[in-house]
Amino acid sequence: MTIMGEPQSVHVSLKQQSLWTNKTFLSLFTAYTLSIFGGTFHTIALNIWVLKTYDSAALMSAVLITHMLVTTCFASIAGTAADRMNRKKMMWISDLIRGLLVVCLAAAIAVETPFWVIILLTAGTALSGLFKGPAFNASLIDVVGKEKIQAATGAMSLADNIARTLGFAAGGIVVAAFGGVAAILIDALMFFVSVILVLAVKHFPEHRQTFAEKTTFKQDFLTGFSYIWQEPFARAITILSPVLILFFTTSLMIIQVIAIREWKAGPAEFGLIEASIPLGYMAGAGLIMAFEKKLVHRGIIILGSTIALGPLYVILGKVDSAMIGIPVILLIGFLFSFSTLLINVILRLQVTSSMQGRVFGTIGALTSVLPPAGLAAASFFTDIFGGGQVLLICGFLLTVIGLIGWFRLKDLREYR
Repeated sequence: MTIMGEPQSVHVSLKQQSLWTNKTFLSLFTAYTLSIFGGTFHTIALNIWVLKTYDSAALMSAVLITHMLVTTCFASIAGTAADRMNRKKMMWISDLIRGLLVVCLAAAIAVETPFWVIILLTAGTALSGLFKGPAFNASLIDVVGKEKIQAATGAMSLADNIARTLGFAAGGIVVAAFGGVAAILIDALMFFVSVILVLAVKHFPEHRQTFAEKTTFKQDFLTGFSYIWQEPFARAITILSPVLILFFTTSLMIIQVIAIREWKAGPAEFGLIEASIPLGYMAGAGLIMAFEKKLVHRGIIILGSTIALGPLYVILGKVDSAMIGIPVILLIGFLFSFSTLLINVILRLQVTSSMQGRVFGTIGALTSVLPPAGLAAASFFTDIFGGGQVLLICGFLLTVIGLIGWFRLKDLREYR
């Protein structure tokens, strides 16, 4: 038996290797991290350029809305493609196209082209990027194996947080020192390096089943939705994951508002507040990696941490100073790592490899809609009632959602 031309023994040997001696994983891990790091430069540079050139928050929002609309409309299609095509090829072609489009974006900014050109290039970059995520996520378990998927997922989560944190800091420095064009070109460079790293992978275990099936794209697309609806784990994860991210992103915004308006936090305190959630999240991810096989009752941990987050929001809504709030914020980040990270582990373990692209694509589509909608609603009500009251409501809602999940998602709750 072969897997896309590679002997089965090669496929097995990849899984038997240590995570950090697995060259295929290391190449993909590095490519993934560099793409995220470069993307932060792109985001900062483009937002600053739009504000400086047009002095319009509405136009800056148009860039964000473009990303959201493209993701919502095409994420499931990209996920289906990841289940039908060669995933390695999808990854490097996606990054190559993104790199070229980002170079065009840098040129457009340099010569100050009309704003509609920026929107078109942004849409193209977002669209091409959609095809890498499902292909990468769906391939991870085939690269590292079930025994190491928890550690691999934890490593990816840590890398994601570190790359974004350092990237936004470094991106701001580069924009200030050399301008937005230089920062965007760094993003393009990261994509081209990512292409090289993916192409350098010699032994890439590919799923074979869907290549052999003579089904149409439309049939596979609809099969993905049927699978998600019928399979308990796929359905539970597809619903719960975007909801958790919704509360995660919304809480970040509300905490920032509370820190400035109600706690009157100074620069040092605000910096600690900003660092607390990612630090808590990274601490939780590190703990999950350290325990690896010893961590059991993962379904209970996911739903239990989701329920526990509600009261923490309530406490934070009543706190009247940054120094008291910071430990609570740190704990919120810590608990969120257990709910969001472990749910991705279960997804990779329980959803068949040939369907993972479609599941990740659907989750991506929902995630592109729910957090922005939550942010808009939270911003509106925060201006009326204050951040503390909105945080109380968020805490109550998250507790209710967690309890519903506890009683209704039996398969997830009983998962070990």
